[in-house]
Amino acid sequence: MPQSAIPPVSFKRFTTDFAGFTRDLGDSFARYGFAVISDHPMDQPHIDRAIDKAKAFFALPEAVKKKYNVPGGNGQRGYIPFGVETAKGAEHYDLKEFWHVGRDLPPGHRFTPHMPPNLWPSEIEGFQSDLTWLFERLDAMGHQVMEAIACYLGLDRHLFDAAIADGNSILRLLHYPPSGFDGPNVRAGAHEDINAITLLLGAEEGGLEVKDRDGRWLPINPPPGSVVCNIGDMLQRATNHVLPSTSHRVVNPPPERRNVARYSTPFFLHFAPDYLIKTLPGTVTADRPDRYPTPITANDFLLERLREIKLA
Repeated sequence: MPQSAIPPVSFKRFTTDFAGFTRDLGDSFARYGFAVISDHPMDQPHIDRAIDKAKAFFALPEAVKKKYNVPGGNGQRGYIPFGVETAKGAEHYDLKEFWHVGRDLPPGHRFTPHMPPNLWPSEIEGFQSDLTWLFERLDAMGHQVMEAIACYLGLDRHLFDAAIADGNSILRLLHYPPSGFDGPNVRAGAHEDINAITLLLGAEEGGLEVKDRDGRWLPINPPPGSVVCNIGDMLQRATNHVLPSTSHRVVNPPPERRNVARYSTPFFLHFAPDYLIKTLPGTVTADRPDRYPTPITANDFLLERLREIKLA
């Protein structure tokens, strides 16, 4: 497997060399829209247990899985079957099925109209506890990455704390099955993410590629114990493209890997639904005029994009 085109940044430096971590992480985002973060603090055996629960769910009969599909739910919780999500502007749907876990809110919370309760499959023992653990760990790491991003932009380190504390974030459990891949569909068509940042576990199995400025597709094959992190459209908009949201895809495997399923767990860190996405201070210059003079709420932006990818 080829080495990742993007050099990793060690997460240990968040506590030992925050300034250097911020600089190297931010430079990677500014250059590629992506960063590879090595030495993440999450317990690998616990991650493996959570992914095993996802594998067990996807191995269930179709009729059982489809019990957890929510009609009219915009794909925000539970099971989303094959043949649904389609990259923006693409003709053919992606070759994947997935499960969504969101934030648990206390009764009466003001965001309950936008963030429905989670579904939990009764067929898989420990699914709820292990996936809740993974959601919480990735959410915590995402908060730290957002601190570094704020500092990289020359803004207050805790600028985003309130905006993401009750963010409409989603943990996606993804299954790309083995296939002959003789048709026009691919595992994930070229797309940009909707949210603020994405934290991805499971990219060690090849296929993830990011589009470079010159149009080349660069492989992202991180070392074990790494998280792949990328900028989403919401943060690209807020930073006036100082930090770009870059097209990426998951290509179909070579012949020798066609009998291997691919599993990954992206965590889409979102702002709170009522957060007003507006151009951040210091990101507008004479050479970089404001692309987005009209702000938009995170929820309105999300719904607009969900319709484009056929989840809403």
